[in-house]
Amino acid sequence: MRYVFMRYPEGKYKAVTFSYDDGVIQDERLAKLFHKYSMKATFNFNCDVLRPSFYTNEQIDEFFLSKGHEIAVHGAMHRANGTMRKIEGIYDVLSCRLELEEKCKRIIRGMAYPDTGVTRINNAESYENIRNYLKDLDIAYSRTLGGDNNSFELPEDFYAWMPSAHHNNPQIFEYIDEFLSLDPSTKTYLPLRSPKLLYIWGHSYEFDNNNNWDRIEAICEKLANNDELWYATNIEICEYVEAYKSLKYSADGRRVYNPTVTKLWFDVDGKLYSINPAETVYIED
Repeated sequence: MRYVFMRYPEGKYKAVTFSYDDGVIQDERLAKLFHKYSMKATFNFNCDVLRPSFYTNEQIDEFFLSKGHEIAVHGAMHRANGTMRKIEGIYDVLSCRLELEEKCKRIIRGMAYPDTGVTRINNAESYENIRNYLKDLDIAYSRTLGGDNNSFELPEDFYAWMPSAHHNNPQIFEYIDEFLSLDPSTKTYLPLRSPKLLYIWGHSYEFDNNNNWDRIEAICEKLANNDELWYATNIEICEYVEAYKSLKYSADGRRVYNPTVTKLWFDVDGKLYSINPAETVYIED
């Protein structure tokens, strides 16, 4: 029996991403640090109605977008989606997205839930309602919180995307060491052969508050310059996974067709394949 597992670009087994909230002034320093180590991050911004932007449109491009980082929605008023009536939630997400798209001059489809997000549900709201209106608003994913762990799994549901750990987690360096040691070629246990992701999140102002900028620098140093890792933004990971899910297989599983515009990679019982857009690949015995 053939087992097929997605692989990231260039056939990589592991990916790293970061997510930082609120669009605060310290994000500039953090973005420069990530760029120094060739990392990519997603920065989640609120809207001017809540707090005037610390950045001009030109600075957003200079500090973030031109360096390969992503700008994502964090709610116009930083209110937890699980506490708002549906119409309030729709307005909060849409108005934030509209403002950010105007500032960034590009399509914004990522999000991180503000405050308690969907970890607390009340006012007759439901997670299913929230997930549905985010899909209707063409939001591709939304990061949640509260489940630090070292499983390094991709989410089953991108609207409840749980990160691996906050940067202040006392076990963060143990998690990184475990992540870096993962090797699918030496594992027979199937879950360990699936692609892995290290996802770190936080707020850049915490480094000022805790006087520990050296912590995030040490994290980047441990992860930098590693040919085994794909450094990606949240949306790059989400869109790659969604493209992979679009692959079409023949009934016997031997032929694979790629209907997307993305070059994709996958592993079949230890043999690596790549497939270009509009290409059909034959899987050998």
